Amino acid sequence: MELRDYLRLLRKYWVQITAVAAGVVLAAIVVTISTPKQYTAEAQLFVATNSSSVDVGSALTGAQFSSQRVKTYTLLVETPQVLKPVTAELGYEVDPDAVSAQSPLDTVLVVISATDGDPQRAANIANAIANRLAVLIQDLETPLSAGAESPVKASVVQQAIAPDGPTSPRPLLNLALGILLGVAAGVGIALLRESLDITVKSLDDVSEITKVAPVGVVSFDPNMGTSLTGTLSSRSPRSESFRGIRTNLQYVDVDNPPKVIVVTSSIQGEGKTTTSMNLAVALAQAGKRVLLVEADLRKPRVAENLGLENAVGLTNVLAGELKVKDAILAWRRGLVHVLPSGPLPPNPSELLGSENMHKLIEELRKIYDYVIIDAAPLLPVTDTAALSVHTDGVLLVVKFGMTTREQLARTVETMNMVGAKLLGPIMNFVPSDSSGYGYGYGYGYGYGYGYGYGEKEMEEALSKDSESQK
Repeated sequence: MELRDYLRLLRKYWVQITAVAAGVVLAAIVVTISTPKQYTAEAQLFVATNSSSVDVGSALTGAQFSSQRVKTYTLLVETPQVLKPVTAELGYEVDPDAVSAQSPLDTVLVVISATDGDPQRAANIANAIANRLAVLIQDLETPLSAGAESPVKASVVQQAIAPDGPTSPRPLLNLALGILLGVAAGVGIALLRESLDITVKSLDDVSEITKVAPVGVVSFDPNMGTSLTGTLSSRSPRSESFRGIRTNLQYVDVDNPPKVIVVTSSIQGEGKTTTSMNLAVALAQAGKRVLLVEADLRKPRVAENLGLENAVGLTNVLAGELKVKDAILAWRRGLVHVLPSGPLPPNPSELLGSENMHKLIEELRKIYDYVIIDAAPLLPVTDTAALSVHTDGVLLVVKFGMTTREQLARTVETMNMVGAKLLGPIMNFVPSDSSGYGYGYGYGYGYGYGYGYGEKEMEEALSKDSESQK
């Protein structure tokens, strides 16, 4: 990963990282407060040789001899020969784990440490052990022959004193370690989540999976106002996004420009309905005669969002109960014509794939410059697959941070199986702070099959807009 990837990761998961770090720091504080204070006192022994009493040889000096022996003396501190007499002298049990001894490198010193919850007791234990060890060394090194002298002499050169402050816990160190470990754990969890994230977040991913260049990128705008998803406003960033899609459609197939276009998605909640309405408005604003057809016969939303009646519509026309001209409604004084879904049928797939649907599309093609069809998601049902073969192509809406790579691949495979033409994918809900439309992450996107935050907000804006027209 590059530096910008880590920065993107921090920007996306900063809340989680902060929460984990705060949790670890809080745990460190609790442990520090609840841990009993411990005090450590130290005493020192100096070990020397009596050169007159031992032949140290030509290769070793007395100091070298002492240095070698000192390493052994440090191991005697925790033995019963030392601890039992000390316990008897002090009148309380000495924990072997609370005492230790070491010899600094290249010295003949033995440093004895004792730890206890009381500073004075720690000093008493260290001094008692030092004194007892000096005696034990003298006894062990004295030859058994009568009148023999010990070749080694151990002397206490530094008495232990009660320490002023505890050696543990160490609040500042614990706090620093808590912050360090907390941030590391937070970043580690973020990296794990990122590695497990299989959603689409870049145009490169979209192009690689679909083998078709995206025809547009629609940004997420939390301040969309009350107009039709911002598209009716000429200065809205979203309106610019859909004007870009409108322009790109002219170059998808120069020889045979698409007129009848299906707008769909892999699953529900990716913004296909709002994309259909926005695109219809953008095309109408360019002076085109546009019909928006509500062909999602499972969960129709167009008429509801636009504040139009849905008593009759597409299903009535396909059933031969009504002529198409009598089912079409005008929205915004005819800016866009709308063909609602009508009553929901029990067999949407058969109805949309019927010959009557094919004839209706051909009839509408002669009347309108563009026919935008809002269809059901491709993966849950086969309705759109049956419908798409009668049209000029499909615009596939891909929701940033929600659509998975597998879902997108399965959708493309489904379209290829029925021979539907993919005009191009549309990357939807791309955060405005994304760099290159692939680096950066959105906010408020769910991972379910329900409508996301952005689309719900857009629908509320649509409702307000329709009320203002009445």
